[in-house]
Amino acid sequence: MNPQNANRSLAVTQSSGVSPAEREALIVEHVALLKHIVGRMSVPGGMDRDDLYGFGMLGLLAAADSFDPARGHQFSTYAYVRIRGAILDALRQRDVLSRGMRERMRDIERCIHDHEQAHGMTPQPEEIASALELSTEDVDEVLACARQAACASLDDEAAHSRLGSLLCDPRSEDPSDVAEHEELKQRLFEAISGLPEQEKSVITLYYAEGLLLRDIGGIMGVTESRVSQIHSRAIFLLNRTLRGKESDES
Repeated sequence: MNPQNANRSLAVTQSSGVSPAEREALIVEHVALLKHIVGRMSVPGGMDRDDLYGFGMLGLLAAADSFDPARGHQFSTYAYVRIRGAILDALRQRDVLSRGMRERMRDIERCIHDHEQAHGMTPQPEEIASALELSTEDVDEVLACARQAACASLDDEAAHSRLGSLLCDPRSEDPSDVAEHEELKQRLFEAISGLPEQEKSVITLYYAEGLLLRDIGGIMGVTESRVSQIHSRAIFLLNRTLRGKESDES
């Protein structure tokens, strides 16, 4: 064996706590996990899913290099964090939002603010489209881009905006009080039940069934990008409903 290769193998073994053969086996066994993570993420404009796959593979390799089974962790859990983190880190280093998209996000942000000030509630996507003289498809596209930027913290402005808060997963709330947590689950169930059928189907297939965006598109007969848009619209509507109920109760 080449001395340099031998030294490299020894370094991998010492840093990861697994042998080179075990490292290779971990990588091969968890390619399916990588594909699953990538398949459930929306693809930014100007990129394709292979780009995300490449970023995630770097995370999987890093996970295998640094994994130490003596710590008692499951490799799948450890790798999940490293894979997703590698993808998000790579996206943060790129400007995933065009100038035009940023301007539309700001327009929608102002529209939401003005509507809430005037009517005391968040506008429907159709109301946003009407106010800004956009098509509903245009609004759906902006919501999808804003959701990805905000919830993945790819853009600080998007992440801390009112629009961004309306597009983050409502399940991320984790009340420490059991009764409060159960109340949130009940309100979320009621809000999902009130969604339009298309949005309800996407939420059910994505969260309850754990399907990939591509597979949901195949079931519904729409493109993967359209599934991402419907998903974002559904999250927006869920947050709109939940926050409306909170206002009514206060």
